[in-house]
Amino acid sequence: MAKDKKDKKKFTKKLLHKYRMVILNEDTFEERFSFRLTRLNVFVAVGLSAIFLVAATTVLIAFTPLREYIPGYSSTELKEEAANLAYKTDSLQNVIRLNDQYLSSIKSALTGEFDLERLDRDSILSQPISDQEYEEINRIKADSLLREEVAQEDKYNILPTATDNINFSLFPPVKGSISEPYSIEDRHYAVDIVVSRNAPVKSVADGRVIFAEWTAETGYVMIIEHSYGLLSAYKHNASLTKSQGDMVRAGEVIATAGSTGELTTGPHLHFELWNEGNPVDPSEYIDFN
Repeated sequence: MAKDKKDKKKFTKKLLHKYRMVILNEDTFEERFSFRLTRLNVFVAVGLSAIFLVAATTVLIAFTPLREYIPGYSSTELKEEAANLAYKTDSLQNVIRLNDQYLSSIKSALTGEFDLERLDRDSILSQPISDQEYEEINRIKADSLLREEVAQEDKYNILPTATDNINFSLFPPVKGSISEPYSIEDRHYAVDIVVSRNAPVKSVADGRVIFAEWTAETGYVMIIEHSYGLLSAYKHNASLTKSQGDMVRAGEVIATAGSTGELTTGPHLHFELWNEGNPVDPSEYIDFN
């Protein structure tokens, strides 16, 4: 017991034992300044310094933007900004994709070229199911008359009335006989209608002229953008009465028929109809006679 008290006094005495730290000039050994300290003072100073360093680091991380430079840490603002940028990127990608499809449709309508493999995958080639696949039922006369009436009304409607309540009938661009019909096998995605030279060519529906220029192969060409993803193309014209950007109405004269361009043998209208980037047979929707 006495020894423990003696060791405790000795330890306390060491902690409180005073030391003098002197700073000297190395060349002249002149004393510049000095101060006294004890081991206890040194321990307290080191402890306070460590606490201050930890507290300062915590404040910098918690309340200053420096925390954003710590690997793995991200603020709410950064997360929100990243989410907005991702949303804008996705929107821009969709816009670019739609623009590419739109330009591809215009290019196809202008050049008359189309990927048959793509066409085979589209619904416009899907054949209607034969009536033989259904069980035969007895139809009354009134039902047959109603079916015939609806079929006549929808014969020249480009949009399916089963899903759209809009009657979007097309106006015939010219009247005449078809010299060359629409043919997928021959890659002729149009109908050629024989007309007299300088006969008026009319727009099939309301729309906006997106192309009205001369081309070497098809002469004076006009392409009109209509509603519901519909494009109409008029080629081999003698002249154009509308310019790019003009708005036109259904039945309005947009050109005069002719035989311009390399790929023609006489006055006629080469007419194409494109629905959502896919060529369709114009004779199924327009009566040219």
